[in-house]
Amino acid sequence: MTGGLLFALTGVVLFALGVAGVVLIDNLLRRILAFNLMGSGAFLVLVGLAQRDGVPDPVPQAMVLTGIVVAVAATALALALARRLHALTGRLELPEDADD
Repeated sequence: MTGGLLFALTGVVLFALGVAGVVLIDNLLRRILAFNLMGSGAFLVLVGLAQRDGVPDPVPQAMVLTGIVVAVAATALALALARRLHALTGRLELPEDADD
């Protein structure tokens, strides 16, 4: 088993754990953390599989670096919105949908 394949398999596991967290957890802060875990798994898969003849390909690495920057900005926005929701409602759970 090569190192790249090990990174890719670890990324798949992290992505699956993140998806389960986003779907199953009600707390908004924990959902944001699970979404970040999902992104980290996707980055690991990209880096792990980005090789040509044993040499790392720089294009997927640049995509991952750009994705990390975007993920940090999106996390900051999500945390600001969660803080605003907490200030307005006093809770960190999303409101339930009303049945029509």
